[in-house]
Amino acid sequence: MSNNSTIAGMSLGGGKKENFFFCLIEFYEKENRWFLKSLNQVKEESNLTNDEVITTWVEGTDVKKMVVDFPLTRPPCETCQLVCPGTELCHNEEVIEVREKMAHLLGEDKALIETNPKRYEQERVEDDKVHYSKSVLSKATDDHILSKSFKRKLKKGFIPYWNRPIDFWIWKHYYDQMLNLFNISFDSFGNVSVMLMHKFNYLLRHLPRDLNIMESDVHICLIELYRAGIITKNNLMDLKDIELSALARIQIAKQIEKKLNVFIYEKDLELISKNPKAFDSFLLAIIGRNYILGQLRETDQVEPRNSFIVPSFA
Repeated sequence: MSNNSTIAGMSLGGGKKENFFFCLIEFYEKENRWFLKSLNQVKEESNLTNDEVITTWVEGTDVKKMVVDFPLTRPPCETCQLVCPGTELCHNEEVIEVREKMAHLLGEDKALIETNPKRYEQERVEDDKVHYSKSVLSKATDDHILSKSFKRKLKKGFIPYWNRPIDFWIWKHYYDQMLNLFNISFDSFGNVSVMLMHKFNYLLRHLPRDLNIMESDVHICLIELYRAGIITKNNLMDLKDIELSALARIQIAKQIEKKLNVFIYEKDLELISKNPKAFDSFLLAIIGRNYILGQLRETDQVEPRNSFIVPSFA
């Protein structure tokens, strides 16, 4: 096994009893193809706890790269040593920079209103209309005119004890799309319990020191797959339907298999179909594939050590 062509994906659950899935994919040069080598459910077995099973699995596969959907860096407040004047008057350089960019976007939008209010209102009415044939990717979120929901997000502001600078970059490029396709908004710690944060920090101390762990997001991966024409909007819509979600996961996995040259065994397809966490771990491993190939989207606001990665399938 070549460490340079092997990567794992792990989607972390939020509950104490929830099992994790590890997805390992590897590139075989002889066949010129990627293989989903294993999709393991981490269960309490023998005398090992879930944490011990995870570390044993990582060490046993000798994998050196792993992608997770968990915040790897902390919000500015947690590392700030300055005397705090309060969140509104925060003088952390990162926070000031992000807030200036947010104010700039709102300022540009305000200028458009003042320059030609009638035209702005016409564009607003058109933007608010539901076009079933219109792609949600027709414009970036930070392209004017700004959507009402994104303007509300900007006015709400950047909260230094809750947000990271990468949040703002994701809002600029994916906020409207995530809201329209999945009815969610990205916030670093929005779905992370305090218990899980402590558990993961504990786990990090027991994983191999040479393991390179990167962070990404499953919903961003799905949007980029859709952008590249690998999956369809119907696939994404079906993921939200309880009766259709299992079939949608299979269809998405098969399209990835076909168009990204990734072989998936039938038993793993069945796991991906039945368990959303297995599906998420698989997508995180696919993001890792893009990392190995150097097929990532450039970001103008990244976390330290480039720990947050965004795939590009174009």
